[in-house]
Amino acid sequence: MTMTGKERAELRSECNRLRPTVHVGAEGLSNALTEALDDALRTRELVKVQLNPSIDLSAKDAARQLAGRVKAEVIQTIGKTATLYRKNPQLKRKTGVPPWRV
Repeated sequence: MTMTGKERAELRSECNRLRPTVHVGAEGLSNALTEALDDALRTRELVKVQLNPSIDLSAKDAARQLAGRVKAEVIQTIGKTATLYRKNPQLKRKTGVPPWRV
Protein backbone atom coordinates (compact mmCIF):
# COMPACT_ATOMS: atom_id res chain seq x y z
CA MET A 1 0.00 0.00 0.00
CA THR A 2 1.79 3.08 -1.26
CA MET A 3 0.28 6.51 -0.93
CA THR A 4 0.94 9.57 -3.04
CA GLY A 5 2.33 12.72 -1.47
CA LYS A 6 -1.00 14.48 -2.01
CA GLU A 7 -2.96 11.73 -0.21
CA ARG A 8 -0.49 11.81 2.68
CA ALA A 9 -0.73 15.62 2.89
CA GLU A 10 -4.53 15.46 3.06
CA LEU A 11 -4.35 12.94 5.90
CA ARG A 12 -1.74 15.07 7.71
CA SER A 13 -4.17 17.98 7.67
CA GLU A 14 -6.81 15.71 9.24
CA CYS A 15 -4.36 14.68 11.99
CA ASN A 16 -4.51 18.12 13.56
CA ARG A 17 -8.09 17.51 14.71
CA LEU A 18 -7.44 14.09 16.21
CA ARG A 19 -6.73 13.27 19.82
CA PRO A 20 -4.52 10.29 20.65
CA THR A 21 -6.57 7.09 20.60
CA VAL A 22 -3.85 4.62 21.57
CA HIS A 23 -1.30 5.27 24.32
CA VAL A 24 1.98 3.35 24.55
CA GLY A 25 2.78 2.97 28.24
CA ALA A 26 5.49 1.39 30.34
CA GLU A 27 4.87 -2.04 28.78
CA GLY A 28 6.14 -0.73 25.45
CA LEU A 29 5.12 -2.27 22.14
CA SER A 30 3.31 -5.28 23.59
CA ASN A 31 0.91 -7.69 21.89
CA ALA A 32 -2.01 -6.10 23.76
CA LEU A 33 -1.03 -2.71 22.37
CA THR A 34 -0.84 -4.14 18.84
CA GLU A 35 -4.34 -5.63 19.22
CA ALA A 36 -5.72 -2.32 20.52
CA LEU A 37 -4.14 -0.45 17.61
CA ASP A 38 -5.47 -2.98 15.12
CA ASP A 39 -9.00 -2.56 16.53
CA ALA A 40 -8.73 1.23 16.40
CA LEU A 41 -7.53 1.17 12.78
CA ARG A 42 -10.32 -1.22 11.83
CA THR A 43 -12.99 1.18 13.10
CA ARG A 44 -11.42 4.61 12.47
CA GLU A 45 -8.75 4.12 9.74
CA LEU A 46 -6.71 7.14 10.94
CA VAL A 47 -5.32 6.78 14.47
CA LYS A 48 -3.03 8.96 16.55
CA VAL A 49 -0.66 7.10 18.91
CA GLN A 50 0.89 8.80 21.95
CA LEU A 51 4.20 7.35 23.16
CA ASN A 52 5.28 7.45 26.78
CA PRO A 53 8.36 9.70 27.15
CA SER A 54 10.19 6.94 29.05
CA ILE A 55 10.15 4.55 26.06
CA ASP A 56 13.62 3.68 24.76
CA LEU A 57 12.62 3.85 21.07
CA SER A 58 12.33 7.01 19.03
CA ALA A 59 8.84 7.89 17.81
CA LYS A 60 9.81 7.13 14.21
CA ASP A 61 11.18 3.68 15.07
CA ALA A 62 8.16 2.83 17.21
CA ALA A 63 5.78 4.05 14.47
CA ARG A 64 7.56 1.94 11.84
CA GLN A 65 7.42 -1.15 14.05
CA LEU A 66 3.74 -0.65 14.87
CA ALA A 67 2.86 0.04 11.23
CA GLY A 68 4.62 -3.16 10.19
CA ARG A 69 2.71 -5.20 12.78
CA VAL A 70 -0.73 -3.92 11.76
CA LYS A 71 0.01 -3.38 8.04
CA ALA A 72 -0.59 0.37 8.16
CA GLU A 73 1.07 3.50 6.76
CA VAL A 74 2.90 6.02 8.94
CA ILE A 75 1.41 9.41 8.09
CA GLN A 76 3.51 11.56 10.41
CA THR A 77 5.51 11.61 13.62
CA ILE A 78 5.83 14.75 15.72
CA GLY A 79 7.62 14.56 19.04
CA LYS A 80 6.34 11.44 20.84
CA THR A 81 3.17 11.24 18.74
CA ALA A 82 2.69 9.19 15.58
CA THR A 83 -0.28 8.92 13.25
CA LEU A 84 -1.05 5.72 11.35
CA TYR A 85 -3.52 5.01 8.54
CA ARG A 86 -5.00 1.79 7.18
CA LYS A 87 -7.90 1.78 4.72
CA ASN A 88 -10.80 -0.50 5.60
CA PRO A 89 -12.95 -1.16 2.51
CA GLN A 90 -15.57 -2.95 4.65
CA LEU A 91 -16.22 0.11 6.81
CA LYS A 92 -19.62 1.65 6.14
CA ARG A 93 -19.36 5.39 5.61
CA LYS A 94 -21.85 8.17 5.87
CA THR A 95 -21.78 10.21 2.70
CA GLY A 96 -18.69 12.40 2.61
CA VAL A 97 -17.74 11.92 6.29
CA PRO A 98 -14.48 10.07 7.01
CA PRO A 99 -14.72 7.49 9.84
CA TRP A 100 -12.21 9.31 12.06
CA ARG A 101 -14.55 12.31 12.27
CA VAL A 102 -17.50 10.27 13.51
